Amino acid sequence: MAKMLIEIAAEMVRTQVSLRSMPAAEIAASLRQVFSTLNELQKTETGGIDIEVTQPAAEEVSATKLSPANSIQDDKVICLECGKEMRQLTTKHLVSHGMTQKEYRQKYGFSMQTPLAAKSVSEAQSKAAKRRGLPEKLTQLNKARRKQKTQGAAQSTEANPANKPKWTRLRKKNAD
Repeated sequence: MAKMLIEIAAEMVRTQVSLRSMPAAEIAASLRQVFSTLNELQKTETGGIDIEVTQPAAEEVSATKLSPANSIQDDKVICLECGKEMRQLTTKHLVSHGMTQKEYRQKYGFSMQTPLAAKSVSEAQSKAAKRRGLPEKLTQLNKARRKQKTQGAAQSTEANPANKPKWTRLRKKNAD
């Protein structure tokens, strides 16, 4: 028994979904597109009509809107404002939309630590920083700051007896 076109289209879309995650709206649009393409091919095959290649309707494109989680990919970032693909969302680009990086992250629900760059760019920057010894330098800098802070606190208590704990002032007073 021959398969119906809808079954063939469903199998093709099921294969697409198994290869990458797709939101429900994108699955529905893909199913419609595959079915209509198969239907056109069947008509052409049976009637000997030339195939006309058409672009998807604007409403089908809007139905396949990209989610914020899927906008940051391995090799590109897709701006959720204009749909432009680039390696990194720069401040200059976001200013063209009238927003800062912080506003963009808040609008689309990204955490403030999420880099607005392709994953490959973030990994390359991380590797370059590690080669330059940045983690060790940061550790040393933080230790130096903590040491300076504790020394500064100790010096301020010696210079101003009011900053010393009360029990040390009382002991000194009783000793006199």
